[in-house]
Amino acid sequence: MLRRLVQLYVGLCLYGISTAMFVRANLGADPWDVFHLGVGKVFSLDIGTVMILTGALVLLLWIPIRQRPGLGTISNVIVLGLAANATMAVLPRPDPLWLKSALMVAAVVLNALATGMYIGAGFGPGPRDGLMTGLHARTGWSLRGIRTTIELTVLVIGYLLGGSVGVGTLVYALAIGPLIQLCLPWFRTAPKAEPVAAKVKAVS
Repeated sequence: MLRRLVQLYVGLCLYGISTAMFVRANLGADPWDVFHLGVGKVFSLDIGTVMILTGALVLLLWIPIRQRPGLGTISNVIVLGLAANATMAVLPRPDPLWLKSALMVAAVVLNALATGMYIGAGFGPGPRDGLMTGLHARTGWSLRGIRTTIELTVLVIGYLLGGSVGVGTLVYALAIGPLIQLCLPWFRTAPKAEPVAAKVKAVS
């Protein structure tokens, strides 16, 4: 149990760090962070605060689909935003393009490792992934279709609000699934993590 708890919180912290790395690279973020950045720009909020508020609001959408949050779910809402803000406070914005590119690639790899750790710990999905799997369970719609619809929606909204879309967004979309598939077996520690792992390719 202790190992799983450590793995859960280390994974969540690393996920928040990877988010800050994406932002500092300024080459485009994953769909949900494009949304977070857009909302933050409109309301003059830091990305960590937006992540926490968004996670809490998404969690409310679990009520009609009768999803039950786990420890990992609640921790996801709080820890990701705090870790992202703490990292943003100490991580400078690089100037050379090669350094931005390296930071962006490192963010994708770290994000995959963090996701593998978090899901592999087996304490429940994050609010965003739980919404996806809950809708699948209630409607029978395909996971791929639900995920694509949700992520395209938040991506477009985030872009219209001024979120950062760029080559990093494309790299993330193409690389994150295979990378998580590679990383997840390294961190799977609980049998109950397996159904989530089979359905979910990313945390946020």
